[in-house]
Amino acid sequence: MARISRHRLADIEAMRPSGTFVADVLQELLDAATPGVNLLELDALAHERIDSAGATSCYIDYHPSFGARPFGKVLCTSVNDAALHGLPRDYTLREGDLLSVDFAVELGGWVADSARSTVVGHGQPEDHTLIAATEEALLAGIDQARPGARLGDIQAAIGRVASEYGYSVNTDFGGHGVGRTMHEEPSIPNDGEPGSGPLLKPGMVFAIEPWFMHSTDELVVDPDGWTLRSADGSRAAHSEHTVAITPAGPLVLTEHPARREVSPPHGSLGVGE
Repeated sequence: MARISRHRLADIEAMRPSGTFVADVLQELLDAATPGVNLLELDALAHERIDSAGATSCYIDYHPSFGARPFGKVLCTSVNDAALHGLPRDYTLREGDLLSVDFAVELGGWVADSARSTVVGHGQPEDHTLIAATEEALLAGIDQARPGARLGDIQAAIGRVASEYGYSVNTDFGGHGVGRTMHEEPSIPNDGEPGSGPLLKPGMVFAIEPWFMHSTDELVVDPDGWTLRSADGSRAAHSEHTVAITPAGPLVLTEHPARREVSPPHGSLGVGE
């Protein structure tokens, strides 16, 4: 089994600026995502913020085995039936679009990774429900990110919420460890068996990221070689936070102050030596 990194108290504290930066930029992007705004404008705005902060995009040169070429942009912008890895393109947002934005940067030597979904304008109730389900599943997963739990407890909590809403789960893509680089061990699929997997310990840091599609768990690859779409054309939503495990419980590093989903623990983090 691959080794899961554990970080010291000073490391966790050093991750806070990158988490705050990602949260702030994501909020700005979602505020800007109104009818008439082009996806390339959102990517340009994020690029400007990265440059101004002296940060480094985790996406622009990203080229894993499943990518057709280096990604080339600083955001993932997934619209409607696009679930993940949406490559920004010349598309103008319209009333009712469901937009998911995924954003990861390195700042001060540490990576933070987060995603949020929104409906552009008013939209349909089922889209708001889909987004709410991913957010509820994210909170359920985060609640299990405690010392003494197992990795499978996070996965099972996410899968349980999906099942309660009537959504099936694709486990090909999910959460992951995060630290000095964007994708570290372990892989965290969005369903699993409670009580299974590695023991969770203080100092571990994970990107927890439930994403659901309305009526399928199958993906197809867009001709751009990156964007993953629902196989049946149904819409998708995605929520993600970077979370540190501490003796006091989960510490959400990418939480925006205006969205207090999870209160950070108080007192010493007391993480690994």
